[in-house]
Amino acid sequence: MRSYDLHYGRRPTIRVEYIIPPDALAQGVHEFVIESSCNGMFSIPWNGDTIAPPDMNRYFSLASADLVVPNMDAWGLLWDFQTLTELVDTLPGTTPLQNKALTAANAIMNASNKGDPSSIRQARKIAEGVFGAGWENKGADVYKEGGKKSNVWGKYWAPYSVTQQKVARSWATQVDLMERYPEHRFACSSAQQYKWVEELYPPLFERVKAKILSGQFQPNGGPRAENDANMPSGEVLIRQFLFGQRYFESRFGKRCETVWLPDSFGLTGGLPQIIWGSGIKYFFTQKLSWNGINTFPHSTFNWVGIDGTQVLCHMTPVDTYTAQATVGDVNKGLTNHKNLESSDTSLLVFGNGDGGGGPLAKMLENLGLTSMLPPVNMGHSVDEFFEHLEGDCQEGGKLPNWYEICMGYFHRGTYTSHGSIKKGNMHSEILLRDVEHIATLASLYRLQKQDYVYPKEEIDECWEKVLLNQFLPGSAISNWLFSGMVYNDAEKLYAEIKKQALDSGSKIVGYNTTPFPRWDIIKIPLSGANAGLKSQVMQASDDMREGYAIMESSPCGPRELRKPSNELHARLLPVSADAFEGGITSLIDVKLKRELIPEGATGGLIIFGDCPNYWDAWGECIMRMLKYIASKLRSLLRSPMCRSYLHAAVKAQIKHGQSTFGSTAGEILVDGDGSRSLFNFDAVVDWHQRHEFLKCMSRIHTRAPHVYTTLVEIPLVIHNDNATYETQSGYVQRPTHKNTTWDIAKFEICEHKYTDLSEFGYGVAILSESKYGFSCIGNMLRISLLRSATAPDAEQDQGKCSLGWGTIGYSLNHMVVGRGKYERGTLMWKMFSQEPQ
Repeated sequence: MRSYDLHYGRRPTIRVEYIIPPDALAQGVHEFVIESSCNGMFSIPWNGDTIAPPDMNRYFSLASADLVVPNMDAWGLLWDFQTLTELVDTLPGTTPLQNKALTAANAIMNASNKGDPSSIRQARKIAEGVFGAGWENKGADVYKEGGKKSNVWGKYWAPYSVTQQKVARSWATQVDLMERYPEHRFACSSAQQYKWVEELYPPLFERVKAKILSGQFQPNGGPRAENDANMPSGEVLIRQFLFGQRYFESRFGKRCETVWLPDSFGLTGGLPQIIWGSGIKYFFTQKLSWNGINTFPHSTFNWVGIDGTQVLCHMTPVDTYTAQATVGDVNKGLTNHKNLESSDTSLLVFGNGDGGGGPLAKMLENLGLTSMLPPVNMGHSVDEFFEHLEGDCQEGGKLPNWYEICMGYFHRGTYTSHGSIKKGNMHSEILLRDVEHIATLASLYRLQKQDYVYPKEEIDECWEKVLLNQFLPGSAISNWLFSGMVYNDAEKLYAEIKKQALDSGSKIVGYNTTPFPRWDIIKIPLSGANAGLKSQVMQASDDMREGYAIMESSPCGPRELRKPSNELHARLLPVSADAFEGGITSLIDVKLKRELIPEGATGGLIIFGDCPNYWDAWGECIMRMLKYIASKLRSLLRSPMCRSYLHAAVKAQIKHGQSTFGSTAGEILVDGDGSRSLFNFDAVVDWHQRHEFLKCMSRIHTRAPHVYTTLVEIPLVIHNDNATYETQSGYVQRPTHKNTTWDIAKFEICEHKYTDLSEFGYGVAILSESKYGFSCIGNMLRISLLRSATAPDAEQDQGKCSLGWGTIGYSLNHMVVGRGKYERGTLMWKMFSQEPQ
């Protein structure tokens, strides 16, 4: 069974045909099923806008359905005339082809007679004067004609499908088109889609496999899913390629050679080395053309990663991955190419994307009609396009280089929207890394007893759930969308991962999974604790429900609780958290006796207006970020939770509008042997704002007056033209000023666990346990904590959530910051059912 979509309800992409199979004609009987789904790309918007929240009470009715035998000459005339009008509209009036097309279109109108079917053939003969005599009968050979100077290569793309059914329908359609148009080449980049079809539609999978062997259906991309490339960690990006390439090789006998990420809202600078390490040579993307402030300057270039690894990259000059194969699309592939001095070849990416479906027969007919402008080269794979490109540009020697991150300066709001998904992603990545570490060490236990088996299948299953959801962290879309991939389903998968990874047992054992020695304060529930455990508690909370103890360990080793002693007490320096009143008026590095916040200035929680021009849940407008709604959130109730040489904490209750914040500031001990001064901030938020943006702000001393009017001139403590941000497999530096439009566009970037502002001898970093949007302008460090978009999900992030971040000062080097982010991110607790060996 094949079905065709009335795609998005937009007339140019409508599907109205169902081709009766030839064997059904011979049998005389044919059964088929009509499936109806009444929604657009983003559900059913209540007001007709593409991204508005859905109207759950809207109903549709099927008015008519007809079985017809089409007049194929009439259909051909429709395509001829549409292409002629596109030539007239696209080409300059001074070109011979534009005038020829205009004359032919007028002649067809004059020759057409509604009551005379023979006039259709007469009109088509007039069109042949432009397209060439008998061009339709040449089939795929039409692409062999024309000049050789310039080529636009055709490639069809179906994006990550929203359901298994959508994959099956799209692929069945494309296999049918391959049989009708031998030059047709279709590619899919997600190994997960192949697995769905293999498991749910075995006959279709065999048909697809046959087309793969014939070279018409091309697996590409490499990753398990067509993943976001901003938020997954370096470890998980490697897993994407490992699981994806393993699947392709096991099913089809070969690995992918081209990475296909046209819709990722930015690309980490750590990706080129991962691409090369996966045996892949080429990279295709497109979303950078959406940049809101600056135009990305290249179409074909060498992308150089943070370690110096480079990969050949192409970004289609057509500036879309859902082109309709019109004359304008084909022409733009040449006229918008930004590197014609190096290569005149470009890739036309056409077909119905986002909601899936792929190309229509009409699009293939269009390309046959426009094969002369410029010459369109069909019947080749994406890999063959890149091989041609590689030879044409002397293996990249003629191309410009682009260094570090290919940042998407548009959909920054996705770093923060749907915070629970971001937390599930980061926590699951860290948890599975630690579980693998522990499980690998536990394998040594088999040297003594043979009853332990490494849980590879269970761990792989957890990884596959994380990889499947890697499409989600970079998007912010409604819970009504994507059956099988909605956010509540994603949260369910994350909960399953946590449950599987942290199966309960009877004894608490600490283990340090980081490569650094650890010295940490841990909380121990005092209720039910035995006398031996209580004897190791060095401090109790004011309500006596929790105790605090010190756990110390060597790198990658078991952790032990330190017993209280006079020697240990002597090594601890006093701490204070009295200055916390919701806003932060004082932040002191006790060990170095250094105040970090200027006198009279205040850091802490701040709320901005949040009204992007469009793409509500995705967008973030720099001009809107200049509007302070609440620059200082002050506490209604402040109370100390505990106060001692070991751990001090103050809790503040804050209210803003309909929202409340319960924020706790806790200062961790300072040890005389080199431990870090670390302030932890934890908040429970009941969020009910609309179009407002909650951020955490820390303002540090600078040499010069700050540009904001809220700050007066103060003496210097820290100044640097660049701040440092952790990224996958390394770090990048970004300017703290706005000298150029490229600097302005970096007002917020995607970071993973820390952002650091430092100068020679001292620095301050802000740490995150689940947030990705960071910025540093002047001396201001910021984390984006919560947004409140209303489209397409009207209830995005509404209700209660928990947040956490930290601040660390240091006087050594960036290794201390790295150590801080590791310790913040990978504290491993495991409940074992027996004594560790």
